[in-house]
Amino acid sequence: MAAKRILLLAGDFVEDYEIMVPFQMLLMVGHTVHAVSPGKAAGDQIATAIHDFEGHQTYSEKRGHNFTLNAAYADVKEGDYDALLIPGGRAPEQLGTDESVLDLVRAFAAAGKPIAAVCHGPQLLAAAGVIAGRRISAYPACRAEVMLAGADYQALPMDGAITDGPFVTGPAWPAHPAWIAQFLKVLGTTIEA
Repeated sequence: MAAKRILLLAGDFVEDYEIMVPFQMLLMVGHTVHAVSPGKAAGDQIATAIHDFEGHQTYSEKRGHNFTLNAAYADVKEGDYDALLIPGGRAPEQLGTDESVLDLVRAFAAAGKPIAAVCHGPQLLAAAGVIAGRRISAYPACRAEVMLAGADYQALPMDGAITDGPFVTGPAWPAHPAWIAQFLKVLGTTIEA
């Protein structure tokens, strides 16, 4: 298996599990992962939030860990990476207001490179206008944005995921086993027992 270079795009109050688990998993299987955030350099930190399902009408939110970025956003070019990963939390709504971020997401989509997004991550795909005609899952509260972006919203169980061409999406962090497995398949990653 050829190791891939993956760009992980995040911002303050990204969901804690949704940045840490895929970051560690992708490193574990031998890929290079550069975690970046606009206006930040390698060694800078972003705040995370923990979203939990505790029986309320929506998730609860608590302060998570600090996550240390390992690359500088200013140095990022789509051509240097094989794939893009967008975790959820509150970061995607803010990232979607940054035109340089939207241009970067559009460049990955135009190149047909794998893009994995989970939970609120598809908000960024919707803001970039790259999911029209695709089957896309997201946290249920993002349903309208996904549909308004022209995608076919997929109401999956919280532990489900879906792949449509280069896009791999899931509704929340309980989907990690399915979502990451599907992303690895799209990347061409093979794991032998």
